[in-house]
Amino acid sequence: MTLKARFKEEQKLAMRAKDKLRLKTIRSLMAAVQQIELDDQVELDNNAVTAVVVKSVKQRKDSISQFEKAERHDLADIEKAELVILEEFLPQALTSEEIDTHIKQAIAAVEAKGMQDMGKVMGILQKDIQGRADMAQVSGLVRKNLL
Repeated sequence: MTLKARFKEEQKLAMRAKDKLRLKTIRSLMAAVQQIELDDQVELDNNAVTAVVVKSVKQRKDSISQFEKAERHDLADIEKAELVILEEFLPQALTSEEIDTHIKQAIAAVEAKGMQDMGKVMGILQKDIQGRADMAQVSGLVRKNLL
């Protein structure tokens, strides 16, 4: 089942359960996907839809941080609840060993010699593991491996 089809099914289930927060979160996710499809006039595949979910997760984490700094715990709690819902749509997270394996394979694939090749390595990793690992953390690990 594609992610877009799963969104529709989850939307129906949320409507039946009268779960307003879940319904709002799924609708906002579907709207983000549809907006990109309309703007770019393309049909997004599962990888592109996963990228939209990853972006939404990152936005929620940023919002939580900002709300907690401003001591708006009521708004932070809403964002945390939405974050839990969004994370259900992400692929299963990779273990640190699996991430290490992907990094080593990407370095070997581009025959990276040093930091000047980091962009090439990250480009490969972006396609392979996006949504299954924190890319900021992966970037730090790639940096360590290239030094």
